[in-house]
Amino acid sequence: MRAVMFILKSLVGLFAAIGFLVLVALIGLALLVSRAEPLKVARPEMPESAVLTLDLAQGVVEVRPDNPLARASLGEVIVLREALEALEAAGRDPRIKGLVARVGRGALDIALVQELRDAIGRFRAQGRFAVAFAESLGEGGNGTQHYYLASAFERIWLQPSGDLDLTGVLIQSPFLRTALDKLGVEPQLAQREEFKGVMNTLTDTALPAPQRRNLQRLVDSWVGQIAAGIAEGRQIDAGKARALIDGGPYDAEGALEAGLADRLGYWDEVRAAVLAEAGDEAELFALSDYARARDEPERDGPVVGLIYGLGPVQLGESENDPGFGQAVMGADTVAQAISDALDDPEVEAIVFRVDSPGGSYVASDVIWREMQRAREAGTPVVVSMGGVAASGGYFVAIPAHRIVAQPGTVTGSIGVVAGKLVLSGLWDKLGVAWDGVQAGDNADIWSMNRSFSEDGWARLERRLDGTYGDFTAKVAAGRGLALEDVLKVAKGQVWTGEDAAKNGLVDELGGLSRAIALAAEAVEAEPGTVQLRRFPEERPSGCAKTRGHAPSWPRTYGPRAGSGHHGAQARDRHPG
Repeated sequence: MRAVMFILKSLVGLFAAIGFLVLVALIGLALLVSRAEPLKVARPEMPESAVLTLDLAQGVVEVRPDNPLARASLGEVIVLREALEALEAAGRDPRIKGLVARVGRGALDIALVQELRDAIGRFRAQGRFAVAFAESLGEGGNGTQHYYLASAFERIWLQPSGDLDLTGVLIQSPFLRTALDKLGVEPQLAQREEFKGVMNTLTDTALPAPQRRNLQRLVDSWVGQIAAGIAEGRQIDAGKARALIDGGPYDAEGALEAGLADRLGYWDEVRAAVLAEAGDEAELFALSDYARARDEPERDGPVVGLIYGLGPVQLGESENDPGFGQAVMGADTVAQAISDALDDPEVEAIVFRVDSPGGSYVASDVIWREMQRAREAGTPVVVSMGGVAASGGYFVAIPAHRIVAQPGTVTGSIGVVAGKLVLSGLWDKLGVAWDGVQAGDNADIWSMNRSFSEDGWARLERRLDGTYGDFTAKVAAGRGLALEDVLKVAKGQVWTGEDAAKNGLVDELGGLSRAIALAAEAVEAEPGTVQLRRFPEERPSGCAKTRGHAPSWPRTYGPRAGSGHHGAQARDRHPG
């Protein structure tokens, strides 16, 4: 028996040693990669005649990740701005005969689809053909967004075994109040106001009526936009397009019979067809390769700063590692970027690209202040909203001279929520007792082991009133609206960009290209002549983290609930 135990212990020790060595090797590799010089990527050789290819399964990102390992994991992903510029250039390039895209896989939000649809429309307007191919559009999931994109193409091919899950839009949320009651967890949260939905998944057992109305309007707006796009692309009336959405899903033959697809076939057949249409000498050439191979035009116009604010808003530095975690809009990084752009004597305007569901009110306010400084300095700032720019993501955009959103962008959500989960009942069920000491009457105000006192709850309510008042007042001042008009569209309501343009929360519908054009217009230049300068400068693989706006002083906070996070306690007020 002792011999057996000795062998087992030896094996465990061996495995532990191997695991430790593997960990050390991985850390060493990461350090070597991070300190290495950026790899020199050979410039692709451009063929004399080509059909561009775009594989949406590989994804489209706003910016390249900071982490070199994350960059490697994403493979041939293309940056949105590069894709837009490449399609714009390709439409004027006589060597480019057309575009074939593989759709049906990969994450797409409706605003990104609209950005790509606009670019494909401009490409086709130059006399180039565009073909979409999908093995399946949905395959047991929802293929509505991908089909919405496909409908912008001249022809749609679908694999004979594929499906077309054109079914509309569904929003669902779990409601955990009954489960929390059983666990002995008490949510003590408050919000401003009734349409703000962050806390209700914890405090309610079903969707409250105001939020149901608001979200129904949101999905109705989306489906209306999708139906209109399909109608335009397939040259049918909007009523029929809406009926086709209600009639889905379809198998491949059903999609063909309904006029939603033009041909059934496999990738090799699509490939042969597009090359035949392009001519004998044509080759397939990736859009990402074309973006690197094409000659950059000479730009001698004014300099426009380009700043990205992506992900939940938090204090500290930004992070952008979509392959290894969530992007974060760090207040230090973004505020410093705006400040540096303002201090750069060559920068005449700024484009601020925002894709964020919100987060810390304090962090959002840090960025708001730098945006306000730009406004006071007279530097034109144009905000371009991505898939979502709501709550804190809307707050940071308020001082901009112009706000541009796609029709499907989720925006607004002007409201605030704060509070904590009280776990004392759970500890009782588990037989866990907490004890300790404190100095200061309210040292335990954010403790999850006790309820708010009457005074503590009153303090929370006052803070929420103050924060909501500050938020709405800044919206009124920034947007040039009467406060009573802001209060009508606030209350935590979310809007599509289409509706937000009607109620004054955004100025114009469009994408990143339109925002850049507006910035050029503000400095009396042609859009194709302005020089875009990233702030902070896009760092190659191996550079240290972006310098923050202020030293990262040690801070002591209780866990705080960010936008979309319903854990622990909300130490900061959260517009998200």
